[in-house]
Amino acid sequence: MSGANLAGGTVARGAAAVEYFVRPKSVAIIGLSSKPGSAGMNALTNLTGNGYAGEIYLVGRSGGEVDGRKVLTEIDELPEGVNLAIFTLPVVGVKDAMEACVRRKVKAVVIFASGFAEIGERAKQDEIAKIASDGSIALLGPNCLGYTNFIEGFTAGFVSSSKVPKMIPGRDPATAILSQSGGLMAHVRLGLELRDLPVSYTISTGNEAGLGLPDFVDFFVADPATKLIIVYVEEVRDPQGFMQAAARARAAGKPVMMMHPGRTAAAGAAVSSHTGALAGDHSLMRTLVEHAGIVFCDNVDELVDAAEVLARFPNPLPYGPGILTFSGAFCAIMLDFCDEIGLPIPPLSVDAEKALRAALPGFATPRNPLDLTTQPVWQPELMKLGCSALLDDPKIGALLISIPLGTPSAAVTYLKFVLEAAKGSTKPLIFSVLGDRNPLPQDFVDMAREHRVILSRSADRSLRALLQLYKHGVALERAKKTVPAKPIANLPALGKGTQPEWLGKKVLAAAGMQIPAGDLARSADEAVAIAKRVGFPVAMKAQAAKLAHKTEAGGVLLNIADEAGVREAWQKLHDNVKKYNASITLDGALVEVMSKRGLEMVVGAKRDANWGPVIVAGIGGVLIEAIGDVRLMPPDLSEEAIVGELQKLKTAKLLKGFRGSPAVDLKAIAKVAAAVGQLMRTNPDIMEIDVNPLVAHAEGEGVSALDALIVMKD
Repeated sequence: MSGANLAGGTVARGAAAVEYFVRPKSVAIIGLSSKPGSAGMNALTNLTGNGYAGEIYLVGRSGGEVDGRKVLTEIDELPEGVNLAIFTLPVVGVKDAMEACVRRKVKAVVIFASGFAEIGERAKQDEIAKIASDGSIALLGPNCLGYTNFIEGFTAGFVSSSKVPKMIPGRDPATAILSQSGGLMAHVRLGLELRDLPVSYTISTGNEAGLGLPDFVDFFVADPATKLIIVYVEEVRDPQGFMQAAARARAAGKPVMMMHPGRTAAAGAAVSSHTGALAGDHSLMRTLVEHAGIVFCDNVDELVDAAEVLARFPNPLPYGPGILTFSGAFCAIMLDFCDEIGLPIPPLSVDAEKALRAALPGFATPRNPLDLTTQPVWQPELMKLGCSALLDDPKIGALLISIPLGTPSAAVTYLKFVLEAAKGSTKPLIFSVLGDRNPLPQDFVDMAREHRVILSRSADRSLRALLQLYKHGVALERAKKTVPAKPIANLPALGKGTQPEWLGKKVLAAAGMQIPAGDLARSADEAVAIAKRVGFPVAMKAQAAKLAHKTEAGGVLLNIADEAGVREAWQKLHDNVKKYNASITLDGALVEVMSKRGLEMVVGAKRDANWGPVIVAGIGGVLIEAIGDVRLMPPDLSEEAIVGELQKLKTAKLLKGFRGSPAVDLKAIAKVAAAVGQLMRTNPDIMEIDVNPLVAHAEGEGVSALDALIVMKD
């Protein structure tokens, strides 16, 4: 059910439904026990202790009074239209309570109780969700640890009771935290607040039987206090809805950050193709999430560090940082470190080099990283010159300063010149001072905070944070290079499950890909006729849907030179496959002209039932399993953007010509990858495509698809 505003009546989903949870005009605690420290008493104390001004209703089997408030014995005694019901009930009482809340037209319910889908009781959870949905009740949970609105000081929690520190409005950009882990949510909030970044909301989403990530993200998009959204999830239950909500947040200038563990988990099921193996579930999800403009972090340090930068500088550029220091050794170390993590360090522009060369002492070299030497000790104004050169360079996306501060007065002087250089700049500016247990001069800290300069005690961590922003900027630029979906005409009819190669190649040919001349032969005589038509030498491949990996079965024979060889090969193929698996009945043999040599690539795609498809492209042939050097891409990228991704392969040197080999036809490879993307986008029953090897010939000579595996929905 879509949301509507509060004045418009009942809602079960959407941003307006969230309002009932974070700003309720009336609250009922259902399942109250008057025992001190009980879940119900903690929930009540969290309301009264934080000055909640709305109506509070209590429901408990024992009745009586608590703190001067009457305890109702039945939910049906509640007035109609209570905004929020907090269930402090065991799992066995939830269903009856939900049905009673429907009768009393309660607007929203939060369920703290566990014992539902998280332990395999999916049917029980679905039943509760249906009751809520049919009754137009917005549901949060079950298995929810609570939430807090730090703007008004409202909290719904049962583990303990505490005073909510209200956010000071307008001082710094505020962050909202959504988490499927209450403990991690607290860690991230503390990390942000220690960096002078206020938190507007923390919400534990629980099992998301009702409200989910899209509802809360949409609420934060509309919330004027929230400028950044952090999401920690272990399962995204509505991927498409989440990415669409994140796109709305991005359009509103509110970045979404995400952490999702599981990248090292073993594959849960066997896959049919190399593509399926390489595009693991976590990698696939990450590719599409980043394409949707979401900043994806691998660990908590990266998450908090990058959040601090992104909250204050929400428009990252697709360029690496400038680095300023007083140490040549530090420059060398940072170059190594940035190369290791994949963060480019842009060269200085010609104009910046000229300006610096004229002002710096002769023993200083104007470049990025920029070593000002020890000269600023006597000429602190060089800090302004160096920072200006780096910040004003259009191909530099941020600035990291890491210098010894010297005396407290020297530290303040250096910072004053940095601030003069940074006037009018919107690029991230980080002052990294090593020696994390050595206290910083208070005047220096106060000035940095006043001017929103990010202070760091680790250059490595700061650069990892800037890496996240750089990747985000690249993803935003790449997302501009997308193409609309365009159906491909004249596709052959495909059955269920794995398709034989000969049929897969008809699909590729219809999509405009170059395949070797040849055809399916259903007899030895047909094989001879096809071979004579296409010209010797030829390759012959056994064909059957159940024979996905033909080489292992002896089902591929190459360089057959004449008619006698074709007849011999026909018999040999059938004998080999029968020996390999007697239950396989061949469709026949694919007879094709031998292709000229080239660099063996792989291009493919995999579809996740929830997230959708990704493209895979990289080094193929026998090396695919040995090195796994591929790029995962969203299926709507333009050919130009795909070429850019191919150039990021670890083995990209092979594409440009290596040890006498010619540069390969990158544009032709990209054209195949784009066509595979179109096939996946316009044919939802295709689950996997694997073109391996795709032989890339010299630049301008195209590619040849030597093998094709297509897996349809079974």
